[in-house]
Amino acid sequence: MLPAGSRLTRRDEFASVVRRGRRSGRSRLVVHICGGAGDGGPRAGFVVSRAVGNAVVRHRVTRRLRHLVAPRLQQLPSDALLVVRALPPAADASSAELAEDLDAGLRSAMRKLSGSSR
Repeated sequence: MLPAGSRLTRRDEFASVVRRGRRSGRSRLVVHICGGAGDGGPRAGFVVSRAVGNAVVRHRVTRRLRHLVAPRLQQLPSDALLVVRALPPAADASSAELAEDLDAGLRSAMRKLSGSSR
């Protein structure tokens, strides 16, 4: 579970990360990350739309993603904002497959983020 201080909660925060951040897409999810959050450590939010499935499926995908992102937040810069958007294939994916896509997406997005700050 993510502590309350590590969560994105406001719509404008989500919109800002998706609009300004660096994106990396995989088959089951898309990772958006940007810097400049200020203090308080890295924060994360999740977007799991109705296209993924019914409410039970969406909540299961969200729980899995939360569980996967929590330990990875410590590896992000202290000012990072992260949005993980699940795609429809995430509904049938195992936690291991989601972890693989998340790790690859984070690596790629972080590489793009560090390349843009030069």
